[in-house]
Amino acid sequence: MRIAEISTQPSHDSPSHSHHQIILSQIETSIKQTESISLSRSTPVPETIATDLRRSLTLLIKLAPFPSTLDSLKLHIWKLSYRLWNACVDVSNANSFCSSSSSSAAETIAHLRHIAADLLYLAVDVSGVPSPTTKCASFFQKTGLIFHDLRKFDLASTCFEQATDLTSKLDLASISDSGERRLLLDLNIARSRTAWEVSDRNLALNLLNRTKSLLFGSPEHFKTLASQYLMFGKSVLSKNENQAFNEALKLMNEALDLCEKGCSAARTREETVELKGLRSKTLRFISAVHLQKGEFESVIKCVKVLREGGGGGDHHASLPVLALKAWLGLGRYSEAEKELRGMVVNKGIPEGVWVSAVEAYFQAAGTAGAETAKGVFLGLLGRCHVSAKAAVRVAHRLVGENGIGGEGARIRAKVAAELVSDERVVALFSGDVAVKERTAMHAVLWNCASDHFRLKDYEMSAEMFEKSMFYIPNDIENRILRAKGFRVLCLCYLGLSQLDRAQEYINEAEKLEPNIASVFLKFKIYLQKNDNVSAISQIQAMATCLDFTPDFLSLAAHEAVACRALPVAVASLSNVLNFYPSGKAMPTTEVVVLRTLITILTQEPGNEPEVLKFMKRAQARASELGPDCFFGNKEVGKRERNWFAVTSWNNGTKFGKAKNYELCAEFFRLASEFYGVFADAQEEETSVMVFKSLILTVSAMIALESQKKSTLTDTEVKQAAELLDRAGKVLSSISTPTLLSEDNSSITESDLFIYTFNAYDIQGRLNNMQAQKLLVKSYVSSKACKSQYLLQIGLFASQGPRSNPEVTAFALNECLSALLSSPTPDYANVAIIVRKLIAVASIHKGDTDDDAVYGMYKQAYRLMVGLKEGEYPTEEGKWLAMTAWNRAALPVRLGQIDTAKKWLSVGLELARQVVGMETYRACMEDFVTDFEKKSHVQNDINS
Repeated sequence: MRIAEISTQPSHDSPSHSHHQIILSQIETSIKQTESISLSRSTPVPETIATDLRRSLTLLIKLAPFPSTLDSLKLHIWKLSYRLWNACVDVSNANSFCSSSSSSAAETIAHLRHIAADLLYLAVDVSGVPSPTTKCASFFQKTGLIFHDLRKFDLASTCFEQATDLTSKLDLASISDSGERRLLLDLNIARSRTAWEVSDRNLALNLLNRTKSLLFGSPEHFKTLASQYLMFGKSVLSKNENQAFNEALKLMNEALDLCEKGCSAARTREETVELKGLRSKTLRFISAVHLQKGEFESVIKCVKVLREGGGGGDHHASLPVLALKAWLGLGRYSEAEKELRGMVVNKGIPEGVWVSAVEAYFQAAGTAGAETAKGVFLGLLGRCHVSAKAAVRVAHRLVGENGIGGEGARIRAKVAAELVSDERVVALFSGDVAVKERTAMHAVLWNCASDHFRLKDYEMSAEMFEKSMFYIPNDIENRILRAKGFRVLCLCYLGLSQLDRAQEYINEAEKLEPNIASVFLKFKIYLQKNDNVSAISQIQAMATCLDFTPDFLSLAAHEAVACRALPVAVASLSNVLNFYPSGKAMPTTEVVVLRTLITILTQEPGNEPEVLKFMKRAQARASELGPDCFFGNKEVGKRERNWFAVTSWNNGTKFGKAKNYELCAEFFRLASEFYGVFADAQEEETSVMVFKSLILTVSAMIALESQKKSTLTDTEVKQAAELLDRAGKVLSSISTPTLLSEDNSSITESDLFIYTFNAYDIQGRLNNMQAQKLLVKSYVSSKACKSQYLLQIGLFASQGPRSNPEVTAFALNECLSALLSSPTPDYANVAIIVRKLIAVASIHKGDTDDDAVYGMYKQAYRLMVGLKEGEYPTEEGKWLAMTAWNRAALPVRLGQIDTAKKWLSVGLELARQVVGMETYRACMEDFVTDFEKKSHVQNDINS
């Protein structure tokens, strides 16, 4: 409610406190803004008002305390505080009718209330105002409650503490005003609730204990405090913490004690009734806690106290349930049964409570209590003259709609089965009058059986399905329903692996209604018996049924896979494929069937030829129907395409590792076809896989040639050339950033080497040496060129009947340059290249280019100079020295002195760089000395 403003006489400011007046003027301006908003009732209060007011208040607080001579100033502050508070009340009332009001708006109003309380606190000792301290404390207490509701517990606690500080100086003995008493009580309880919310339980309980001194003998106060203790007790229980039961009991006992004391202090009947109602509620919670703790004797005592209370006792619906569960906990089933029977005849107890009690009784009594439970139901029918409709209701409540599962549910179902099969119950449903109820009872039992079937409790499910058959008339009209019952019973006994019993039921079903479902169940029985031949014969029989659809073949495949009867699954799916060429509408796309079939075939070794056959069929059908039609549109089609492409790729990889290069080549070729279905300029990742698949196909063809020690035919060479030509076109379409990426889906340096190597090989078989040269030059100019790969190309180009000396020299020279430009050259490879270049130059150019060969030796010598011992391969160094020396033999014999000196000199120079040639070097030096002497003599003679 709005707090009325205090009427005061206007005061006149003196110049001595003009500073105060400036600040108060600023405050009043902000309050007027708030009042104008409160009048409009449509605009939310801006947060800036609260900010401005708090700033002004801070300045005013710095000028406090105010001397007693400034009572007019205090009174002005007092008026401003009330004006702000009343404006907040108006805005809050307006917001309560506005559905769009936000929590931030409410928080802003709370802060304004807090400022109003702080203003009042500055002028709390103003003269002429009755109970100023109490009024100021009330402001803080109400503001704290608002902050508590906004879950701003720190601010709420601050307000409550300020209010407590103001009221702490009050003399409790002298307080006579009921409002002040209530304020003190509510303030302590509010502080306690806030402390509880921030998990400061010790403070919360301490504050509640302090509150006991503020009850002032008022029954209403006793009830309020007791309610708070009970609320805390319920809160402890809800959090499921350690020692929760003991703490909850302690709090609830406090509440109970307060209720007892409140009853003693009560003076009117209404006060007594309210306190006794709270006492009964508390006792019920206490008994529930005792039940949770397993203190069943205490539960019985509580229930007894409640029932024997004055005014006829407590007859709350929960009491029989509490008593029943307590008796069950004590193992005294006869007393529990009495409670149960009492609940049945007590019409005031809700049916849901009664059913809960029945479930508890069943769960505790177990199988041993089944007969007792059945007697209770039949006794109910006998006493109450239950009709068929009521019997359906009882059975429905007994088996339950939810929570099926566990031993308790099984026992309920067992009792229900015995109940509904009793002759007296079945008799209720005889005749045409109970047709509707008979259908309902059949549905209850059928649904219960279905629930147990889904939980794979086939034994209980079979029993419930059998009992449901009692509620199907044995006439022509219900022939189909009875056949359905026999079929589900067949399924139950299939689940129990009682195959002969299952076959008996399905034979009965076939007599009543021969259809595809019966054939399919026979198929399942043969699968369970591991009779694959008979199972496949049932697949063929399915197609002859009038209600046959291809769905049954797909389902048969799934069943066969589950039974690990893979030949049967393959037969099922193969039959499904026969329907697609006819153009008949099918529930599953052809691509899905093929994918499933291939997946099944790959589960067992030895099916590789079949896998390849169906992969080729998929590729052929995609070409025949078109990719969009076969694989599907957009993302679905791409996913299907990718599955076939990845499967082909994986198979190619697997057979490549197993060195089955024939299948490897076939699968990689299929992978290139599948990846190429949707490849375009926007799908560079797919283009990369096309490129890889093509080059690996050719690699597998070449590897197969080597493995079989045969030669590729001209047709195979042309096919390989076409594949590589296609790979080259794909390569040229891929953007540069995609090349040589570290990502697995990008073309790597190894991929480009394989492509170049294979293309070089195939072009050699086609005697296209110019193309070979262009390939190697293109590779050398690419970023993918690596010395180790270039070395392999150079060595390969130098070997065999299709050697290419020009490419060999070019590749090895480029490789040598790359190696020597490295900070740490691999001199082992350098030595190999030098030897190979010398050999190539010697063989293919002979003596016509002696200087080139000599240059290679000199280059080798310059490389060896300065190297550490053994860094250049010793054997290669010896080879260089010896072959260079030996090249001088012929010029020496022919008297070609200059040529001989040239080779002798380089041979000796090389020998001096090789460890282990000391003896040779000495002999060589002696020979050179003698040769030079002889050459000088010969020159003198000639001159």
